[in-house]
Amino acid sequence: MMAKKPPKPAPRRIFQERLKITALPLYFEGFLLVKRSGYQEYEHYWTELRGTTLFFYSDKKSTIYVDKLDIIDLTCLTDQNSTEKNCAKFTLVLPKEEVQLKTENTESGEEWRGFILTVTELSVPQNVSLLPGQVIKLHEVLEREKKRRIEIEQSTSLEKEKESTEDYVDVLNPMPACFYAVSRKEATEMLQKNPSLGNMILRPGSDSRNYSITIRQEIDMPRIKHYKVMRIGQNYTIELEKPVTLPNLFSVIDYFVKETRGNLRPFICSTDENTGQEPNMEGRSEKLKKSPHIA
Repeated sequence: MMAKKPPKPAPRRIFQERLKITALPLYFEGFLLVKRSGYQEYEHYWTELRGTTLFFYSDKKSTIYVDKLDIIDLTCLTDQNSTEKNCAKFTLVLPKEEVQLKTENTESGEEWRGFILTVTELSVPQNVSLLPGQVIKLHEVLEREKKRRIEIEQSTSLEKEKESTEDYVDVLNPMPACFYAVSRKEATEMLQKNPSLGNMILRPGSDSRNYSITIRQEIDMPRIKHYKVMRIGQNYTIELEKPVTLPNLFSVIDYFVKETRGNLRPFICSTDENTGQEPNMEGRSEKLKKSPHIA
């Protein structure tokens, strides 16, 4: 008895699987013959135009693309004379390569030309031969693409504004007031000799890239503890049994203060000796664990 072939995915299923790969909006799709730089012959692909990217699939049922081409920087689209009947050929001229496309019929070719030029030039081309319904579709895609571009620009602008604000804050407050460029031994001595000035010091870590917190607690008897603070990307992680990640060193100091209900206070000498400004205290909900890693 012959083994059954695996069932082909339903169209809705295919669409959902492809959405997992990219969230770019689908504007147009169909078969295309594609010849990229380095190709000896045309390759036959089911092609999707999503945003300003062409996704190539080995067939209409495939859920994973085999290649893709970003055409946002399209320089021009040039038509080619074809000796084949009922066939359209054109070339996408990009900054780094030229890609030849061929369609199975002239009508499909006009549609592909129309959609590609609409999303790359952000205007509906006047020199395409399309039916009124197809032209309406181009205008709809144009509005969707314009909206998508605006959203991208706004998102990028917000990110840049956020980065600029963070940089500005860093310039004004380079380090928390309790930061001192001292060794572990020196920090311990400072806390022991001057308990009235505070009981928590932020200092450089042993590797000079990360940081450490040295604290002096008086429960039954004075105790010195050290906590590692690792810089990971733009964030800082306090190495506890359950690590706590915070956006900046001011939040790290704030965390210790809040979680000990003010029993820990930043060690601050006179104003002239401060290396930074008063830390900005913001509440945190995690509890300090009893067994920190030694810093």
